[in-house]
Amino acid sequence: MQRLTVAGRLLITALILAGIFFAFRYFGGNEALRKLAPKDKEYTESQTLPRADDKTAEAEVEESTASSSGSSDEASSSQPSPSFTYTAPEPQNGILKGVVEMGASGFNSFIVRIDDQKRWKLEKAEFGNSLVQENMATDDDIRAGLKSYIGKMLDFGVSGRNIQFVVSSGAVKIESTQKIIKALKSLNYVVNTVTPEQEGSLGLRAVLPTEFYDNSFVTDIGSGNTKISWKEGSFTKALETYGAKYFENGTSDDAVASDVKAKAKQVPSDHRKTCFIIGGVPFELAKSVRKGKERYTVLDAPSAYKLESAKSKAGLNIYKSIADATGCNQFVFDWDANFTIGYLLTLK
Repeated sequence: MQRLTVAGRLLITALILAGIFFAFRYFGGNEALRKLAPKDKEYTESQTLPRADDKTAEAEVEESTASSSGSSDEASSSQPSPSFTYTAPEPQNGILKGVVEMGASGFNSFIVRIDDQKRWKLEKAEFGNSLVQENMATDDDIRAGLKSYIGKMLDFGVSGRNIQFVVSSGAVKIESTQKIIKALKSLNYVVNTVTPEQEGSLGLRAVLPTEFYDNSFVTDIGSGNTKISWKEGSFTKALETYGAKYFENGTSDDAVASDVKAKAKQVPSDHRKTCFIIGGVPFELAKSVRKGKERYTVLDAPSAYKLESAKSKAGLNIYKSIADATGCNQFVFDWDANFTIGYLLTLK
């Protein structure tokens, strides 16, 4: 090489480079370079995709991509849960009326504005617990709680003569409820008691819009009992079954489910499009899926809920039994309604 001239050296170098170029083209060119590239580089776009040292890696990536695409298509093609867009009519002027509900689990109060057409709007609600059912509330406890509710209603602007007290049908069965009635009488108030059938009818009056009379029904899951009601022409049919505290009496889930289903199956098939549902446990179910401050919340299917407390689980068993028996897939919780408001609507 030392005896070669500069021109000769350049010529030999050019021939060598040309040979390398043609060999590169012959053995695959750019494709060969891609095969020689480090495999880790190929999968840096997704750290969750599987990695392998052989050709199965590419197949796994393609399979994963296809699976993801299929899942997206399936999700987009699935039917959304039925929406509910009803808006309750607003009262025109109207007067304030108040009611205190004495239920098996505590005192609840509602202040409602009602006009002469019986259109109503909830202005204020307050929910409380008591130990009446467990017979652990003293006369002083009850009297103090009732005075508190009365005072708040008066401060809100409700006239004393427009304050009502209603004992739920579940609470009436409890012997210690007589403490409540006694305390109210000592304050010169009249106590109204209702049967399960009356409570179911009153609940329907407050909850079920007239537009849904012909195709829907109402469920009120209380602590002491559950009421299922619907319209039959101009009449209201109401049935009673177990409440969400049935476990305190040692009643089994299966026994309750059997009775609830037997009652729910009596709802006419043409009244099962929508179920308007109220009560303590439905309140808990609706909280997790409520959107903003909407009045009506469509509950998820019973299987979607994972609950902890014994009462919530019992209430969910009742909800599931009604859903199974009726086939209804739209349960609408009304955040404002209560059977005691239905009672107010019966007054002049």
